[in-house]
Amino acid sequence: MAQLLSVRNLSVNFHLHELVIAAIKNISFDIDYGQTLAIVGESGSGKSVTALSLMQLVQKPGLVRADEISFNSRKLNKIINISAASDKEMDGIRGNEIAMIFQEPMSSLNPVISCGKQVAEALILHNRITAKEAKVQTIALFEKVKLQQADKIYDCYPHQLSGGQKQRVMIAMAISCNPSLLIADEPTTALDVTTQKSILQLLKDVQKESGMGMIFISHDLGVVSHIADKIAVMRNGEIVETNTKENIFKSPQHYYTKGLLACKPPLNVKLKRLPVVDDFLSSTGFDIAGNFTEENSANNFLNENTFLQTENLSVEFKREKGIFRRSAGKFKAVDNVSLQIKKGEVLGIAGESGSGKTTLGRAILKLTPLTGGKIIFNGNDITSLEESSFRLLRKKMQIIFQDPYSSLNPKMTVGNAIEEVVSFHKIVSGKAETRNETIRLLKQVGLDENYCNRYPHELSGGQRQRICIARALAVKPEFLVCDECVSALDVSVQATILNVLKELKEEFNLTMLFISHDLSVLSFMCDRIAVMKDGKIEEENTTEELFNNPQSSYTKQLLEAVLAVNV
Repeated sequence: MAQLLSVRNLSVNFHLHELVIAAIKNISFDIDYGQTLAIVGESGSGKSVTALSLMQLVQKPGLVRADEISFNSRKLNKIINISAASDKEMDGIRGNEIAMIFQEPMSSLNPVISCGKQVAEALILHNRITAKEAKVQTIALFEKVKLQQADKIYDCYPHQLSGGQKQRVMIAMAISCNPSLLIADEPTTALDVTTQKSILQLLKDVQKESGMGMIFISHDLGVVSHIADKIAVMRNGEIVETNTKENIFKSPQHYYTKGLLACKPPLNVKLKRLPVVDDFLSSTGFDIAGNFTEENSANNFLNENTFLQTENLSVEFKREKGIFRRSAGKFKAVDNVSLQIKKGEVLGIAGESGSGKTTLGRAILKLTPLTGGKIIFNGNDITSLEESSFRLLRKKMQIIFQDPYSSLNPKMTVGNAIEEVVSFHKIVSGKAETRNETIRLLKQVGLDENYCNRYPHELSGGQRQRICIARALAVKPEFLVCDECVSALDVSVQATILNVLKELKEEFNLTMLFISHDLSVLSFMCDRIAVMKDGKIEEENTTEELFNNPQSSYTKQLLEAVLAVNV
């Protein structure tokens, strides 16, 4: 099998005034035709910068250097040195011979051009065909990536599609010109388990059919084990270990690799605490067995009073069509949902995208108007409370959203973002006391006072999420809704955040509604789990019973789709 790509001593430095940040440090790797190399590591390890370097997409102040980046061009039938290629040469390679699927399809697609036309545009540019021919080929590509009603999807705009549909559009665009190398940068992050599984199978099918090589970037080792042939583990801009998939999972050599493998919550046991990478820094390693607990924690709440209850809760949305947004009927996002949560209990909500999980969480907090039903909080019916009266309850009921960056004001420092909440709710009085309370909250989530003067863009995803947790805890809530709050974080940061939430839950006896599509996360955090489908509760049980003896065929389907490590 001929070698497709050879990279030798690739380095990328970012020059910021007098500061030089080494993002990539002399890394080397090879890929053959038909082979998949997975690059894994935490956020900031250099995975995405490596991919962008291969496409000559690293912008100033970044500086890329390499002894060699040799690409075997099938279409030109020659070896191209990408590190020395001109802009004109790269224009013929990008999207044509080396294609890339980016992590966030919504930000990668043009919101004002229909999905079909965006794919057709690439075909017209590289294949020199007419617009009519490009449309026919685009619809055929949409069918190939298993998009239902491909001809209608052609005329849809990105905001009209689900996350899984948008990602399939991106895959169609990437494979439109039959590339020799496909770079997939976190293509399944934040997708539900069934969509994730189908996207991975689609990539494998396309690769088998075309024989292309693939670089698959991910922080999820369960996902990687289902698609990779060999794995390169990155940390702080360096490749610390490279080996076949089998050797990496069965006999990891580097402590960092061992840490990444241990960070993902297991489905079959209940841990008191998740291991994180730092636990493996010591020579003795981390005693995972010492952190097991087999007890069914749901039994702890049998004698507790119901703290929050919903009775036949319903939320309807109008369907609209056309540029004049004409009414096209209604659909029930939440359909007669009745739940009970005991004081100090964590109830998980599982389900695919569009099942109604987030709408349910927002409806309970009255952030989304109800169509029907009741919400009873701590024995009081709060369903009909006016906003002015409900505002007093906001201190007791808080939410942590999925995307921490959009939850924070980019023009406000971290300190000011927390101080604003502390001051508004009069938690303490006086500027000095407010600042001290802010520092205390930061320390509570594992950050020091130096973060007070930083802005959101200066923080990692995990750090931003900690700020959102600190801000939610500032008002000393009794009930906390966590809406996919770790879904976009890498496994090590995710483990750290989940440990923080669990510790705070124990310390303050918080009652929580934990929404996630990741069943392994729910298994670690939750006492009971309710599975949602099409706005209804499909099944509800203790975490242990749900995983060991699922009753609903839909729950069984979700469990079967969980990508545990497969070697």
